[in-house]
Amino acid sequence: MDAFEWKRATSVQDATSRATHTTAEAMLGMPGDRAKPQATLVKAAGVDLLDLMKDGLVSPRRLIDISGLSALQGIREDGDGGFTIGALTTLAQIAAHPGLQQHCAALAEAAALAASPQIRNRATLAGNLLQRPRCWYLRSAAHHCVRKGGEHCFAYAGDNRYHAIVANQDGCAIVHPSTPATALQALQAQVEWVQGNGERRIAPLEGFFVLPSQDPHREHVLGADALITAIKLPAPRPSTCSAYVQFSERASFDWPLAAVAAVLVMGDGGACLQARIVLGAAAPVAWRVPQAEAILEGATLSHDRAKAAADAALATATPLSGNAYKIPLFRALIVRAIHKAVGSQTRAPASMAAAGGTAGWL
Repeated sequence: MDAFEWKRATSVQDATSRATHTTAEAMLGMPGDRAKPQATLVKAAGVDLLDLMKDGLVSPRRLIDISGLSALQGIREDGDGGFTIGALTTLAQIAAHPGLQQHCAALAEAAALAASPQIRNRATLAGNLLQRPRCWYLRSAAHHCVRKGGEHCFAYAGDNRYHAIVANQDGCAIVHPSTPATALQALQAQVEWVQGNGERRIAPLEGFFVLPSQDPHREHVLGADALITAIKLPAPRPSTCSAYVQFSERASFDWPLAAVAAVLVMGDGGACLQARIVLGAAAPVAWRVPQAEAILEGATLSHDRAKAAADAALATATPLSGNAYKIPLFRALIVRAIHKAVGSQTRAPASMAAAGGTAGWL
């Protein structure tokens, strides 16, 4: 690891005015290339950035530490029943928050399953959303992949067992690495950030992440002079239930092989008034599946209806040579997420209870 300067930001404006590059921009080019930018980067906990620096993939000349900015910390329940989560709020704080556990269960569950307890106590929500993909070709100094300015995605002909099964044909087959992003998108979260000129912006999370077809060198819309300040969750409609499920090789701290967040607005008699189903570790972004939602909305939920939604969600999947196992895995998790969400209500619909309730749906 090369030597670097360390500066503590005194304010959000101080941080945005000092930063010169995003981490993705700083990684463009071959490791050790003298033409690579000597960047000034912003860091909070620095969990991901430190890994990249130790591997020689990025060598910033200066780090701007924002971890002490109290204005970006904490969880606030808004007057309308929604929540505002500061950018520097840790995953452990999100997982333990009673209001989120009650009203936004999918997010609390996703945060509780992310990484290890040690990392959850340090990792911030904004940092988790902005981390770079965990593709081993991107993180290999020996592979000049398309995300680092090269010409190839090595996963297509290489080891792609953990890569995308949808939206994977546009020159890069990464999966989005954030666990909370899957739940946040299902909960219709918005991202709030500040530009270097002081302008505040807010936009839906669903359009915040960038597909390879839009730009293969970045994962989100933020420039170097922008800083996430908060994530905002709208007030849930009455009778809203949600759940998050995932499957990992090592349950204690691994990134998921597949993940699903389900948010359902339920009516009388088990009818589903509104549904949002989002897949994680399936695509280069958190992947919403409207075709599955259409199967659920306006219908009385049952096990067969959940299975039909799962089939619809995966109908257009294009698995690569080594990851077709994700198809049945996602199919099972979608069914499980729907059952878990419905079962979180006081009384599950009879149509689902007759099929065995919420237990054993894998």
